Amino acid sequence: MLATLKNWDRWLFTKINQDWTNTYLDNVFPLWREGITWAPLYIFLLIFVLVNFGNKAWPWIIGLLVTVALTDQISSHVLKPLVNRPRPCHDTLLADHIRLLLNYCSDSRSFTSSHATNHFGLAFFIYYTLKPYFKNWGYCFFLWAATISYGQVYIGVHYPSDVICGALLGSSIGYFTSLVFNRKISLPSGVPKTDRIRDI
Repeated sequence: MLATLKNWDRWLFTKINQDWTNTYLDNVFPLWREGITWAPLYIFLLIFVLVNFGNKAWPWIIGLLVTVALTDQISSHVLKPLVNRPRPCHDTLLADHIRLLLNYCSDSRSFTSSHATNHFGLAFFIYYTLKPYFKNWGYCFFLWAATISYGQVYIGVHYPSDVICGALLGSSIGYFTSLVFNRKISLPSGVPKTDRIRDI
């Protein structure tokens, strides 16, 4: 069973990394995964909660930071050393065929993908705590996390199972922290100030 899963993982990795490719994505995905690329989004979220909720935004910001800390610590400092899975670029069956778009092979462990864990944790926390304000637009955060996770396989630094399990882990953590936040603290109900200003 385990051997079958590993073979499936390698097969899907090869498809994403070598076959389902184009020049545009080759240029996009190495940048897509970088935190600096998403600085405008983080700034927007910070301004959004501060403008709409004032001092009451700070518990939300702390909740967001706690979510990131939990996802990163559990993925990078618990699961990676525990599972100790080498990256695809160190896999003897794949190493000579990988398109490694970052031009280097990291010695850090592969399971789980911290990018997937962190971004799905953020997506769940943001969606469930700001759902009344973003409404259906909140689903864009899941698309954001999914494309970053997919890009980890595309550029050759993770197996599909690394990002799938990372996404499940991050989603669980983000759901848990949002649940605690909404029950214990929560943001003020009602229409955000930005909506009221727009309606005037």
